[in-house]
Amino acid sequence: MNNSAAANTSSAKQVAINGISIALVFIATGFINLRLPIIANGGLIHLGNVPLFLAAIIFGKKTGAISGAVGMALFDLFSGWTLWAPFTFVIVGIMGWVVGKITEDKSHNTILWYVIAILAALAIKIVGYYIAEGIIYGNWVAPAASIPGNIVQILTAAVIVLPLAKPLKKQLSAITRS
Repeated sequence: MNNSAAANTSSAKQVAINGISIALVFIATGFINLRLPIIANGGLIHLGNVPLFLAAIIFGKKTGAISGAVGMALFDLFSGWTLWAPFTFVIVGIMGWVVGKITEDKSHNTILWYVIAILAALAIKIVGYYIAEGIIYGNWVAPAASIPGNIVQILTAAVIVLPLAKPLKKQLSAITRS
């Protein structure tokens, strides 16, 4: 196989990986969720962070950023939360990039580094959505009510992702290398 054909194959694999990751984030956000009626401005706990974190840990920062930003922003656009889509695109894109950046170093292929990466994503989510909600609603007190839901959402994802990430990364990297 010449270099051009190898590059095309590699690009096609990456497009397929990104597309599947976007779809998984969108589906998990849209169909595995619980709306929170107790928060004044609504709220949503979903499992979209599970495929987001797995994509970032397994395939790196670019796939993490793309799958998170596009997958969750598409959910916002199709679910009636359109106003949130630009904020989600940026916040979740940064979350995916950071998780991927922290975990793509081969020496960071441990549960401890995965926990650190997910805690960084949690901090980004809390700060990012606090600012977004403050801008959207013009109130800097009410966004504090969303913080517990954000924590539950990320910690739930962590409980699912942490035991799966390392074995999946090992299996999928073997497949994607071939």
